[in-house]
Amino acid sequence: MSRTIGVVMDPIATIKPYKDSTLAMMLAAQDRGWRLLHILQQDIAWRDGRVIARAQQATVHDSNEHWYELAAAEEIDLGDLDVILMRKDPPFDMEYIYTTYMLEAAEEAGALVVNRPASLRDVNEKFFTTRFPDCAPPQIVTRDPARIKAFLAEHGDIVVKPLDGMGGASIFRIGQGDLNTNVILETVLDRGRKTAVAQRFLPEFKQGDKRILLIDGEPVPYALARIPAAGEARANLAAGGSWEGVALSEHDRWICDQVAPELKRRGLIFVGLDVIGDYLTEINVTSPTCIRELDQLYDLDIAGDLMDCIDAKLSAAGR
Repeated sequence: MSRTIGVVMDPIATIKPYKDSTLAMMLAAQDRGWRLLHILQQDIAWRDGRVIARAQQATVHDSNEHWYELAAAEEIDLGDLDVILMRKDPPFDMEYIYTTYMLEAAEEAGALVVNRPASLRDVNEKFFTTRFPDCAPPQIVTRDPARIKAFLAEHGDIVVKPLDGMGGASIFRIGQGDLNTNVILETVLDRGRKTAVAQRFLPEFKQGDKRILLIDGEPVPYALARIPAAGEARANLAAGGSWEGVALSEHDRWICDQVAPELKRRGLIFVGLDVIGDYLTEINVTSPTCIRELDQLYDLDIAGDLMDCIDAKLSAAGR
């Protein structure tokens, strides 16, 4: 069945096509004959009870040189779309939240929004691990440096990161006796004005920070293990890490089983779990990545599976 899908994203001209998960989704939708609309965050508006946007019909190609064509802009009613993919990368700031308000109105008008706008607001990618204490490492969330210092004294080696970061930005490892402890906490906490999470350092990160993708609660059977570069304390690909594929372990699947019911209940259809060793460290819901790397390694079609899931949900709703 033909569908119309709006994709709220950063400008398509700025993406890295060989690794971009949103492009993979657009290619999969196009392969199914769906109409693609490219939408920028700043082009969405609410007026007279309707959520409208300037959108451009897109044609996409699996190419690193010429991966898109955009038609002239047209004004559309977002509530008339079959599905909207919210794939705008963080920062998760007030502008992002305002956009979720408008997407929620489009959802109420009939569009399926992936992921659900209210859940994008409620599920902080670092804090939400606290809902699953049996899965997460020892951790503390606070804006009080004294509490983090006490946590450091208890565990001896910790990682501190802001609640609103991405791509490895502003992540610090602190060891007991580190002379930079005060300045690190001043930086991350903005002298007590910002909240951060501190987790016990997990030495297993050297074997890889695994990204596990879930589609409507069902895990892809392989994870992308992101390996830190030499001399680097972060495994993020954006921080220079390399990657390799690994099959999910029994414990990985157990973690997925613990979190999946809550993710499904909240309408979080496409999610990326970060797992180091036996511990869940983050739950990524805004714009999870790693589709193209896993597809390449294992001849998968993760974005196609996602589109089939979306199509099934629309059909079940009589659309």
